[in-house]
Amino acid sequence: MGKWKSYLLKPFGFTPWPVTILATTVYLALFVSLIVIHHVVPPAPADRGLSQGVDTSEAWTDLQVLTNGHHPYNSPRNDEVRDWLLRRIDEILDANEAQQKSSAASRAPLQWLDSHAQQLPIYDHSSSSRGKGPQDPSAQKSYSRAVVYSDLVSNVTFSSGGQAGVAGQVKDAGHSIYFEGTNIIVYVRGSEDHRLEGRRGGVLVNAHYDSVSTGFGATDDGVGVVTLLQLIKYYTTEGNTPRRGVVLLFNNGEEDFLNGARAFTQHPMSRFVSSFLNLEGAGAGGRATLFRSTDYEVTKFYTHSPRPFGSAVSGDGFKRGLVKSETDYVVFEGELGLRGLDVAFMEPRSRYHTAEDDTKHTSIESLWHMLSAALSTTKAMSSDTGTEFDGAIPRGKNGEIVPGSARGSQATWFELYGRDFTVIRLHTLFALSVSILVAGPLLVLGTAYDVWRVEKLYFFSSKARIAARVSSVGGEPRRIHGWRGLTRFPLAFIIASIATAASALLVVKVNPLIVYSSPYAIWSMTLCCFVSTLWFLLSGAQFVRPSALYRGYAHFWLFLLFWALLVVATVFEKRLDLAGAYFTFFSFAGVLLATLLTLLECLSLPKKSEYAAFAEGDQARVQSPSGRGRRRSSSLHSSTLMSPSDDELARDPESASNGREASETTPLFRENRPTFANYSRSGRDADDDRAGGDGDDGGHPLLDVSRVFLEEQDWSGPLAGPTWLLQLLLMVPMHVILIGQIGLLTTSGMSQTGADGNPMLTVYLGIAVLSIVLLVPLAPFLHRFTYHIPAFLLLVFIGTLIYNLVAFPFSANNRLKLYFVQTVDLDSGINNVSLAGIQPYVSQVISTMPSAAGHEVTCTPVTRGKSGLTGCSWHGLAPKTVAPRVPAGAPPELGYSDWLHFNVSRVNGSNAADFHLYGRNTRACRLVFHSPISDFYVRGAAADSRFDAVPKEGSKEIRLWRREWERPWDVHVRWPTSGDGKENTFPGSATSTTTATTTGLDGSVVCLWSDYNRKEAIPALEELNRLAPSWVTFTKMEDGLVEGRKAFMV
Repeated sequence: MGKWKSYLLKPFGFTPWPVTILATTVYLALFVSLIVIHHVVPPAPADRGLSQGVDTSEAWTDLQVLTNGHHPYNSPRNDEVRDWLLRRIDEILDANEAQQKSSAASRAPLQWLDSHAQQLPIYDHSSSSRGKGPQDPSAQKSYSRAVVYSDLVSNVTFSSGGQAGVAGQVKDAGHSIYFEGTNIIVYVRGSEDHRLEGRRGGVLVNAHYDSVSTGFGATDDGVGVVTLLQLIKYYTTEGNTPRRGVVLLFNNGEEDFLNGARAFTQHPMSRFVSSFLNLEGAGAGGRATLFRSTDYEVTKFYTHSPRPFGSAVSGDGFKRGLVKSETDYVVFEGELGLRGLDVAFMEPRSRYHTAEDDTKHTSIESLWHMLSAALSTTKAMSSDTGTEFDGAIPRGKNGEIVPGSARGSQATWFELYGRDFTVIRLHTLFALSVSILVAGPLLVLGTAYDVWRVEKLYFFSSKARIAARVSSVGGEPRRIHGWRGLTRFPLAFIIASIATAASALLVVKVNPLIVYSSPYAIWSMTLCCFVSTLWFLLSGAQFVRPSALYRGYAHFWLFLLFWALLVVATVFEKRLDLAGAYFTFFSFAGVLLATLLTLLECLSLPKKSEYAAFAEGDQARVQSPSGRGRRRSSSLHSSTLMSPSDDELARDPESASNGREASETTPLFRENRPTFANYSRSGRDADDDRAGGDGDDGGHPLLDVSRVFLEEQDWSGPLAGPTWLLQLLLMVPMHVILIGQIGLLTTSGMSQTGADGNPMLTVYLGIAVLSIVLLVPLAPFLHRFTYHIPAFLLLVFIGTLIYNLVAFPFSANNRLKLYFVQTVDLDSGINNVSLAGIQPYVSQVISTMPSAAGHEVTCTPVTRGKSGLTGCSWHGLAPKTVAPRVPAGAPPELGYSDWLHFNVSRVNGSNAADFHLYGRNTRACRLVFHSPISDFYVRGAAADSRFDAVPKEGSKEIRLWRREWERPWDVHVRWPTSGDGKENTFPGSATSTTTATTTGLDGSVVCLWSDYNRKEAIPALEELNRLAPSWVTFTKMEDGLVEGRKAFMV
């Protein structure tokens, strides 16, 4: 019991129970708190109000109304939502007596805006004489607080680039889009707008009010929409007038190709704003995270959020293409050159774009989190008194953004426990990283040199010699075992890391989608694997070859490891502008301080020459700091040899006269001749003596072996003190908080992307690597753990490994998404239902459908949009998206030809054709070509030199969107005469020649139907939703749920 009593008397000593309990407590507290912060949304205020003019309960009620049905752009419900928004805006402005009544504006042509340009804060139009409005401050007083623009005029033509192949050949042609916008724009006047004097300076806040055809759009993007309504209410409340004008954009058509934001580029208000806040949803609840930002200066505004959340790692994910979905951010930043923030919901992704994106599966707390962040950030942006965001944006000759002309500094950011938000300029972090990379090694080497000069650097030393001033007799150098433990950490670390990665790879091989529903089972497996394996190796090595220096050597290795990581991160910061490796700076700083403590702790050890003198058994006095000396026998681990025999006791009258019974602790020499033998007994034979706590009388205090842990080196007593705890606290908390946050964010964002066709190997290896990095600071202390925690973790590892290998990967709360589309050949009447997803689950679902029974099901890899998935199709139930014009009781297929009407005519035998087309009960159609076209235009379309109608690789598809139902499009199309996509040799063009040959063009005219509010309209999808297993949900594969097509050839 003596050993355990001594441990209990030293609650912070470097002994098993204190190390096990304290280190486990620190890690457990950090892990639990991070998980709670990540998943538990802060409660909304009890009074449901954030400040004067904002009402969270009212916003929640608005959200319930908004999400009362599917409202994609191509649906009547979308028009109803638009009308409701206009009414709500009128109600808010009327209640605040802020509206300038302009009912004619909602239906008037663009000339209405021209005639009212003097009331718009626009002064920098370079292409017209507009913008000569009054700049007299007194004129501003007569303006109303807000103006509402119901934009039924703006249209835009643009394209998405293809991919060039070898030697100029087209590998993958792009596609083109013509879109007619129906945006709602509310401009709240700023008190200082008149001072801009022709410069930009307004603040844009954006959300889209359309949903996908298969979702109700609660978080994507209903919460953003009702947030905008509350911002209108706030800014038009007396006393809340912003300094800078605020433009609130309710855009329509984001889900189909960010069409609404691109339509905004055609509106005059787009020339007034210079910064933006985009509100989005890529999940179905939880906290709204700062996805990405353009620069440091604008990111600072987000620090005002009461509950910030996010990390720069998410921005890096977009930069490197790991996150494939996009938001309106790319239009505002890339097309308009604005500077701003992207704030969005991000989990759970399994509900994203599905029927579970509704108010039932989100919460008023989530709404409050986005609303509070948007209000605080927008207030800071609109209250800015500087000139950083004023002025024109540099553009090229065609109005495009000039590369590299954007102002502002690159930034990195992170939050701490959802309370504190830190933003740092990337070049500042780079400078700090370079400084510490240089200074760190110099500090370590300098400190090591100072410790070596005073003869106390036991590291990298095998022997110690007796100094001449200490010893009166010569002697051989004494072994101090200073190299013991040097290679222990790298060997154990490599083996444990391999084991951890191997377990993750095994799960990828056997059951790769288990992370979809059980990400924490994967985390538990990798964490437990690494800890238990590392403990077994380190404790085994410590048992075979005890070393008090292992902890210090582990710190040296950690120093080298994190130094190398920081070098890589610094290079990435400079070369690639990657900001997500900020944690390496803080982790290295903690390891550096812990390493310096390791060296400074050596100063508590005896000088090596003094220790050698004691070990030699020299009879000379060795002066201790207290001026007392001690003599040492020649053996350090020989307590039994040093004990007197019975014969010696019989011959020793002084011992007998002392009246003491001889025991194993009776010294060989008389008590008035003290030796170091009393201190040399280490291990279990000396445990009872150590429990005494004060060693012996008059001994050298630095050679008190009662403090030595078990069989470690005799001079190591001072190393068993509480310094380890300070090292743990320097290295672990900040390290775990930053990396744990990154791990949770990346897991939430990527664990369910396998349903989209993304490879899961990256996810599993990411979790394994982050697990290793999270726990590696524990390595210097792990060998002191008792077996209880590692044994328990080993059992957890075994259990989670088995679970991960055999468990079904989906559940009712984590449903597998399958992608639906139904195609109809309107000429033949044949329809096919297609489901895309992961095999064998797609086939399992189809096998439960009565409509598929007895029909051939064809499965092929998906090559467009969702590569990595398998698409399976079968002859399904006939759609009824268009009112039939056939006799009652007749098959609906007889009326298919009436769904779409078109005619096409060639222009004078040239490589050009005119299309006239429209579809019934739809406002979305396409022209699909078998070979790329080189140019097109839609009659009535606006021209904008900033956007190419067709990418240089050509276009194989034109997507057409009308704001009116069943209104025809007139489209003029041209295609290359050579037919190879290399040149555009059109009649009358600069490259046209009389010898140019003409070629034909063929393809399909397609119209889309997206309204799923009438379940009977798409019985195939209704059958799937009604009969599919509970672990499956469905989302759209294309812009339309039903696509009808007719072929053409010219």
